[in-house]
Amino acid sequence: MAKTEPGENAGPGEQAAEAIPADIAAMSFEAALKALDEIVARLESGRVDLEESIALYGRGALLKRHCETKLKAAEEKIEKIVIGGDGQASTQPFKAG
Repeated sequence: MAKTEPGENAGPGEQAAEAIPADIAAMSFEAALKALDEIVARLESGRVDLEESIALYGRGALLKRHCETKLKAAEEKIEKIVIGGDGQASTQPFKAG
């Protein structure tokens, strides 16, 4: 499979996606969510200067994207159990929504 550059397949109106830094990529979903919550709390406090706010916002966006990727991967692993017309149980891929 060919390696693509971030944003290479971005559609109209989409900005090139920034690569996830190694420290974020190594985080579990729970750790990334906690870090994101801490950033939100700092930004909402209003006690952060503009430059730091911009940096925090950027990191928060990367953490959010990492969490979304982790959730999507988990959804792809989940199967739902269904009972067919013949009464037999089987599994199907889970589809959110």
